[in-house]
Amino acid sequence: MLQTPANFVPLLQAVDHPAPLHFVFRGGELLVQALDLSLPDTLTLSAFSISFQPIGLLEGRYAQAAWLPQDAEAPQGFEFRRLRSLFSQIDDQLLAVAGRAYQLSEWARTHRFCGACGSATTLVSGERCVRCPACGHSAYPRISPAMMVLVKDGERILLARHKQNASQFFTALAGFVEAGESIEDTVHREVFEEVGLKVRNLQYFGSQPWPFPHSLMVAYTADYAGGEIRLDENEIAEAAWFGPGDVLPPVPPLGLSIAGHLIHANLPKN
Repeated sequence: MLQTPANFVPLLQAVDHPAPLHFVFRGGELLVQALDLSLPDTLTLSAFSISFQPIGLLEGRYAQAAWLPQDAEAPQGFEFRRLRSLFSQIDDQLLAVAGRAYQLSEWARTHRFCGACGSATTLVSGERCVRCPACGHSAYPRISPAMMVLVKDGERILLARHKQNASQFFTALAGFVEAGESIEDTVHREVFEEVGLKVRNLQYFGSQPWPFPHSLMVAYTADYAGGEIRLDENEIAEAAWFGPGDVLPPVPPLGLSIAGHLIHANLPKN
């Protein structure tokens, strides 16, 4: 599951290192060597004018992030790859730090100027923050909490195929937390909105960062408490109960997404 490596130490200040890990992004794409998907070295990046953000230490090796304009071209022998396309292609620990690096480089890119008055911002010492010297407005890296819930009815589980999910997997229900809500409020609201069901007995399962682009996924199980399946046709293509003996549809595999772990931990026993 995509998560911060145990041997990673976040940093707010740059440190000297003879061979830093350079995470350089163009939009949502990471610059990697075409042959082996390794990160670019300092010499390769010398052709660009880049301002780096400190990320941290991975196994003692300094990592930093930067962004390039959308029209930037990859150096010879390199290419820009979306992070999702690198699942199972590069080391999981490196991918996890790349996800963190992407979120922080996007924050740096989109907060160069104050959102309140338009003045240029400056970094605040001692915390991950930029502040406007003109009006005092502060901006921290954005994190968007979202819930995921697997609804259970005895030995049956509810799986749904989301219209916006290109993978065509059947998976758990999910949705973003709205202003003024607890995550538990969101679980109840989203389940009712998406499939018309009531739930009870929410049980925390786990959480993970999900840098697409800046989410924190918080996963639960919940027991069915009433109602008949009624689809929100703008969000859900199909939804159904699956129990022992039923043929399961394609579901997310055990891997980097918490969805696969949530579902596989609760599959009906035949």
